[in-house]
Amino acid sequence: MEVLPIFKGAKDNNYQAEKYPRTLMEEESWKVPTPVQELAAGVVEPPNQFMLREQDRPGSLLLATDMPEPIPIIDLSRLPDADEAAKLQSVLQGWGLFLVTNHGIEASLMDAVIGASQDFFHLPLEEKQKCSNLIGGNRFQPEGYGNDMVLSQDQILDWHDRLFLRVEPEDQRNLAYWPKEPESFRDILHEYASKTKTVRDIILRAMARILEFDEDYFVSEIGEKAPAIARFNYYPPCPRPELVFGAKPHSDGGVLTILLIANDVGGLQVQRDGIWYTVPSKPHTLVVNLGDSMEIMNNGIFKSPVHRVVTNAEQERISVAMFYGVEGHKMLEPAAGLVGEKRPARYRKIKAFDYIVGLREHFSKGKRFIDTVKI
Repeated sequence: MEVLPIFKGAKDNNYQAEKYPRTLMEEESWKVPTPVQELAAGVVEPPNQFMLREQDRPGSLLLATDMPEPIPIIDLSRLPDADEAAKLQSVLQGWGLFLVTNHGIEASLMDAVIGASQDFFHLPLEEKQKCSNLIGGNRFQPEGYGNDMVLSQDQILDWHDRLFLRVEPEDQRNLAYWPKEPESFRDILHEYASKTKTVRDIILRAMARILEFDEDYFVSEIGEKAPAIARFNYYPPCPRPELVFGAKPHSDGGVLTILLIANDVGGLQVQRDGIWYTVPSKPHTLVVNLGDSMEIMNNGIFKSPVHRVVTNAEQERISVAMFYGVEGHKMLEPAAGLVGEKRPARYRKIKAFDYIVGLREHFSKGKRFIDTVKI
């Protein structure tokens, strides 16, 4: 049996010709990596394309064992109360990330979302590839199952596979990429997306009130056709978790991310003042973080946190992230009411679509695009 490389120049891997037919010229094979789930089953050490530089490895970075303060848990049902709103304001200014309870999403639905995610990622590879994000076997497009886009041969890859689906606006859903197996997947995602959209609006309205705007200010600013993306993440066990990232350090590009984590398996970490802290995982509790677009719109008062995911050697990890953004044609800029002599604009104007394009390119290089739009 001929053994083919995962990427040009890679060694010691399971890329079998019968299972993964060659679809690219040899000099471009690095553009289509093997699904990490398949790769993890047959390697004792991650291939070079996943290996971090020594100074970037999780084991060599300062990771605090004790937080300076617990990440607050926000009771969504109490947000109209002044004390809960003050707690939210504090966490938005300090962490940019928080936990949410009493969010109105039934535990049974959250369990069903995780169950459908597990069922999908445990399907045979051939079944998952019916939703592939590769056109013709070699041309990447964002939606579907597979890996993130590989833009260069020296790009360091993350130890995960993903299923990336547009859920909003509903009339722009491309059901060709929505799995037919398990049978309940589409209905479950539709129901869950409608619930998380409500959570989004509650939080956006609370932020508007904190900043003394009309409570519908941010809901209106992002647009009636604001995009929402569901991203199902699968992190296989890694034989050398200290050498790779499940997801490299980054900040999200939209206004708000709502994350559901399966099985209470930890791995999400957030950076504050140059130190990494592990985000606690609690059953049926959502993790919410702001994105760059919201940091720009509120002129840096609330933060878009840098975060990452580390892997472990024993357990798989599954999470479902709902990314909420801004209509592509709209301009991202600080709100007029937050700009003045004492607080000048900290970011230049940029179209929302152009921001996401720049974000993807910078993410592949491990850089933050928001730094390029600061004034």
